[in-house]
Amino acid sequence: MIEKHIVLEDIDPVILYGAGNSHLQMIRALFPKLRIVARDNVIRVLGDEEQMCAFEENIETMRRHVLKFNRIGEEDILEIVKGKKTTNEMPEGVVVYTMAGKPVKPRSEKQQQLVDAFNRSDMVFAVGPAGTGKTYLSIALAVKALKEKTIKKIILSRPAVEAGEKLGFLPGDMKDKIDPYLQPLYDALEDMLPAAKLQDMMEKHVIQIAPLAFMRGRTLSDAIVILDEAQNTTCAQLRMFLTRMGWNSKMIITGDMTQIDLPSHTKSGLKEALEILRDIEGISVVELGQKDIVRHKLVTRIVNAYEKNEKQKIQDNESINKN
Repeated sequence: MIEKHIVLEDIDPVILYGAGNSHLQMIRALFPKLRIVARDNVIRVLGDEEQMCAFEENIETMRRHVLKFNRIGEEDILEIVKGKKTTNEMPEGVVVYTMAGKPVKPRSEKQQQLVDAFNRSDMVFAVGPAGTGKTYLSIALAVKALKEKTIKKIILSRPAVEAGEKLGFLPGDMKDKIDPYLQPLYDALEDMLPAAKLQDMMEKHVIQIAPLAFMRGRTLSDAIVILDEAQNTTCAQLRMFLTRMGWNSKMIITGDMTQIDLPSHTKSGLKEALEILRDIEGISVVELGQKDIVRHKLVTRIVNAYEKNEKQKIQDNESINKN
């Protein structure tokens, strides 16, 4: 008899063990010659050497299944133990699966263009109004690359527009002060990665979330780097960020030109970058619009109403100037 310890890396063990350890009980029944004890993400196995080898292979197949789909069912477990292949290929177009087992995939033509641009270019600008999924889809692409081990880390950043004295008045240390600006990025990550694994990745700096000011002086290699809300960067800030790019890295820069919160006399760094870099080889620009909004239907109506109002203001000003 031999004993082995198997560590379940990169997945939430609760998904494999099942609700109330139902999957684990099923696995025990399928391997009656083994004594199987699971604690946290470690499975301790004692028993017959021949069955132990089969068990290790099957558990690894189950782990890969959970890593890819964030779920596993009793039928999947049975198929794996019987030596049959489960559906281990993602359906066409799916980037990753959420923790709820829902597929994250492009839901419009422009979103598909964003995925295609990411696959062919090292730097992608994704510009469009609120609700077009540009940030969420970008993070999904980064999580996919991390799971497939084509990169070593994900770096997410946002400008903290009120980073002057207003930020100083907020309670807590620096992390507490900047977290409100970064919450949308946390939300997307929590939707796609197990909570315990996400926490571990952040502690080990595999996933890094920081305000734009923290990027100065760094070289970002073997990473996917996402800058969100780039319309609120100054020209100097965005130039600094773009030149942080290192070997084996990709950058996605997202922004909404209708939501610039910079002082009126300050030009948006995103606007300048799009003017200067649009035709540079290796850089792709994807412009999403109202048709790509995937939030509540009211969001589309709100965006339309504001755009109509802005156009009317321009027309009114032109009429006044003519008179």
